[in-house]
Amino acid sequence: MQKYAIAAAFSLALATPALAAQYYVALDSSTKQCQVVAQKPDGTSMKMVGSGAYKSEADAEKAIQSLTECNS
Repeated sequence: MQKYAIAAAFSLALATPALAAQYYVALDSSTKQCQVVAQKPDGTSMKMVGSGAYKSEADAEKAIQSLTECNS
């Protein structure tokens, strides 16, 4: 029984980082406006700009200020 508890705890520890929220900066193709989204943009109606996923929404908002695509 203890063996199963240890295995379950180990599995949970490995899966926890995968559950962390990620935010992306997306450029709307029709409006040419950037926004922060929680799902990776699809590449058609929304295009991902910036360096990929951000760990917090605040980091993604800061990135919008520095991206040339979002400030033109």
